[in-house]
Amino acid sequence: MMKKTIAAGTIALTLAGAGFALAQQATQQTTQPSPAREGRGFRPSAEDVAALTDARVAALRAGLKLTAEQEKNWPAVETAIRDLAKDRSDRMKERAARREARRGGDNVQQAGPDAIARLRQGADAMTARASGLKKLADAAEPLYKSLDEGQKHRFGMLLRMSGRAGGPGHRWERRADNVR
Repeated sequence: MMKKTIAAGTIALTLAGAGFALAQQATQQTTQPSPAREGRGFRPSAEDVAALTDARVAALRAGLKLTAEQEKNWPAVETAIRDLAKDRSDRMKERAARREARRGGDNVQQAGPDAIARLRQGADAMTARASGLKKLADAAEPLYKSLDEGQKHRFGMLLRMSGRAGGPGHRWERRADNVR
């Protein structure tokens, strides 16, 4: 009985301490905004996106442990991944420009696109995304066919892990960018 009481007390103190730490961290973030934060959420810089793309490409390549024969198929995959990341970055810049244009010169929020325009923008984004994913699939197919079962497993896992854990994600199979 006493052990349960001590365990419950320890858990309660741990949760209270964690809550306090999170609240303090949130307070610090609101009082000391980062230059990378603007408006809602984290907005990575172009340098951030480029560095993370480089890291993801390097991680995929290192994780696959390609043989000399397989290395011959790697450049096409890397190019397709980088093109996909660049296309996404370009779409995000266009989205930011539209957002700024809606704000106007006096920072008064103007009306955004209507529902039909948003549907069309979403369809255009999905079409562009689909095209990039097809190019990646076409480029990766020869390499993928040359991989052993362990490499194939790592390929799928590492490609999925390239997701958006913290912002400038390039999860290759992710849905189209939000176009609002």
